[in-house]
This record gives sequence, C-alpha cells and structure tokens, in this order.
Amino acid sequence: MKITELKPKLVWEIFDEITKVPRPTHHLDKMKTFLVDWAKRHDIEVHTDEVGNVMMRVPATPGHENAPTVILQGHQDMVAEKTPESNHDFMNDPIETIVDGEWVRANGTTLGADNGLGCATAMAALIDPDLVHGPLEALLTVDEEQGLIGANGLQKGFVTGNILLNLDSEEMGSLVIGCAGGKVTICSIPMTKQPAPDGVFFEVRVSGLKGGHSGMEINLGRANANQQLARFLWEADRRTPLQLSYIDGGNLANAIPRDAMAVVVVSRDDAEAFAAYAAEFCATLHAEYDAVENPDFGFGATECAAQPEIIESQLAHNLIAALFACPNGVQSMSAAIPGLVETSDNLASVKMLRDNTIEVTIHQRSSVDSRRDEIADRVSALFGMIGADIKFDDSYVGWEPNPNSPVLKVAEESYRKLFGTDPKVEALHAGLECGLFLEKMPDLDMVSFGPTLKDIHSPGEKANIKTVQEFYELLAEMLRRLADK
Repeated sequence: MKITELKPKLVWEIFDEITKVPRPTHHLDKMKTFLVDWAKRHDIEVHTDEVGNVMMRVPATPGHENAPTVILQGHQDMVAEKTPESNHDFMNDPIETIVDGEWVRANGTTLGADNGLGCATAMAALIDPDLVHGPLEALLTVDEEQGLIGANGLQKGFVTGNILLNLDSEEMGSLVIGCAGGKVTICSIPMTKQPAPDGVFFEVRVSGLKGGHSGMEINLGRANANQQLARFLWEADRRTPLQLSYIDGGNLANAIPRDAMAVVVVSRDDAEAFAAYAAEFCATLHAEYDAVENPDFGFGATECAAQPEIIESQLAHNLIAALFACPNGVQSMSAAIPGLVETSDNLASVKMLRDNTIEVTIHQRSSVDSRRDEIADRVSALFGMIGADIKFDDSYVGWEPNPNSPVLKVAEESYRKLFGTDPKVEALHAGLECGLFLEKMPDLDMVSFGPTLKDIHSPGEKANIKTVQEFYELLAEMLRRLADK
C-alpha cells in the first residue's frame, strides 16, 4: 500500500509530496520553493521572510469572518540520519516511505514525519473544503532542529493571529503547554600528532544503538555510543596501554549518538589481552543494555592497517578522560511536574576536523534556564582543563506552562467530545519554538499537539497511521470551535 491511499487522504497526499523534497536542516532552498509553488498552485496568499520562513494565509469559512485568526505552525526541516549501510543522499534523494502494518516508516533513513506531517496537516487545513474555520495562517519555519533559526528570526507582523497551534508534538492524546530550553556547547581542542609507534592497530567500533531524540528519549536509559566508546578506551588503557590515532562518533546535537569508532595501537605483547578485554566489554554492554537497546547492537575491536601518526599521547589521554567523565543523560527530574526530566545533557558528537582540531559537541536541555547554564558551565570547565576553546551555540528559552490557557480549554473540550476521555496535559523535555514565539508576541495563546511518532531523529522513526487521522480530526474540531468564538 502507498501512503497516498491512507486516511486522511489529503494529509498523506501532501506529506507524500513533502517526502520527495530534500530538506535537511540548513539546506531548505528546495523546500521553500516547493511551499511557495504549492501555495500559488492552490491560489493561496503566500509570503516569505529574510530567514526563509513561509507564511500562507486563507480567509475564514463564510460566516466566520469575525472569528480570531489562528496560526497553524510547523517547521520545514528534518533530521537527516541513516543506517550505516544506507546510500541515501539527503541533499538530492526523496525519502522512500513504507507502510508497515499500523505504521509508516522510511527505508533506512529518518522519515521526516517530524515535522513533515505537521506541515502537511497545516497545508491540508488550508484547502480542505469540509473544514469550518476562521481566518487561518500557516507558519512554516526554517531550521528548527538546529538553532531554531526561523523562530529566532521571525519579525513582528509576519503573522497576525493571537492563537497558535503548534503541530510538532509526538504523542496523540497529549496536549503540550510547556517545554525545556536548551544550549549547545562546542569544545574545540587543538590537536597535535606524533609518529605512530610499532604495534598492532585495532579499529574499535560501537554500532547499531537505537539513538533517538536527545530530549524526548533521554530518559529511556539508552546507551550513548560516544560515552561507551570512551568508557572502553579508558579502562583498556589502564589494562593494556594504548595510543589513539583516530576517533569519530555521533552526528547531530539533538540526536543520541548511535555509532562511534576509534583507531588505536597497542604493543604487540598486549594485542591478545586487548582483544580479550574488547570481547569482555561487549558482553558487559549487552548485559547492561539489552533490555533497552537493539539486541543486535555491535561492539568490537578488529585488527586494521597501521597508521603513520597518532594523537599526541597526553592529549589523547586527556580527551578520553574528558569524554568518559562528561555529564551525559538525565541530570535531574522536575520537582514541580512529576515524571518530567528537568535537566539533561547529551554527549552528541566527537569529530576530528581538517584544521587540526577535535570538536566535541554537547547539548544541554532544562526547563530551568539557570540549570541549563549550570550544566553547560560544568561541561566547559571539564573540557577547558584539557585546553579546549569553548563556545555556546543555539541557546533558546523554554516555554513556561499556562494551565489557564483559553485555547487549552478548547483543545480539552474538543478531545473529550471526539474520544470520550480526558487528554494528558503536560510539559516536554524537548525544544519547541513556542518559547521564542512568546518572547516576540507576548499575547500569544498556544498549545502543541500531534500524532504518535516513535524513534524520531533516528532511522527507526515511524508514524502511527491511526493517530494521524485522530490528529486531523482533533485539529478540525478545534478550528470549528474557535470559529464560533
């Protein structure tokens, strides 16, 4: 079955069009062109701004012209992650979608339902003749996944509504009224090298972990490939002294790293013991993580070709120590909201750059801005001790919950009418653009909701088909009620 045969047909048809447009974060020219052309094709008023945000506007259903203007908001970009065996080119290739039972997934890549389904739903609402609504604006922002650039660059007056429905949540039945703020810490370490000693070279690799969203899934206890690699190297060096030639792990600040690797050299006398400890460590990892990880994830050390150089010995030792000691995962739980992660840290990526620097990227999140800054400072203090130059990037504020929000009441009433039960009202340990919108437009009344998505920011990302229908029905009922205001 093709996704264009699913219901609601209009949403899935538009999402199918979106999957054919390459749109990784920071590379959205093709997506912007598609959106503008789509609006013109449907005779919809469309505007763009300096940063690339797209706004579409349609008038109210006849008889509801005096209803409040509602902004439907999503983001254009997607996280570009793929399996090691995938040859997908995110800059040029369409996403290959697969209907798999109750779910839609992609073939070896992220699906882009985050937030392509939000965009498709907003666009469907603009042209669906069966919907009753007041004046509608669809705001589709750029580069939400890294830097929230569209929300940061939004200018006053680009949208006019005072009600905003953010379509970027991942659990049907949940109404989100708050989210965490965040910051990215980038540690750049000057790298010197020295000739490699005689010995046996090994490639050490962690592979096939689940990864996932570094906010929404940070509390699931999944392994971080970078930290587990550092953990192994730290202990292995104590047992059989090693030298580090190369290290690489993770990709995106907002994704828990699934894969990491290093090339090391040990003395010929220690090679057998090193390999034996690698096998022992593999068994340890599986004992610790099989309950929460892919059961076939890999860890191993295999002999490889000799390398001419290694990272200077003391620097390599310090780097391994800092990566091992780096705060990672849940740091504290919220005292105000039971079950909510308050503060977390994600050791996101380790890269050796061409300019002879090693760049370590760590993503902090917290619903308390001072705690976000504290954990960032702890990370900078740690890596500062090994000579890193520290800079902070992509800082964004949280969205403070408003349990008395009028649009929340409309959402709750709509949900109860449609599904006969109360929705869950919550705050998320993830970054939404709502906090930035509120800074720019203090009178905004907002709520966030969406269909059920799983394993976003990883190649396992999938969208539950039934909940996409429910999501659209909820949006339609909310728009009808708001049109009657």
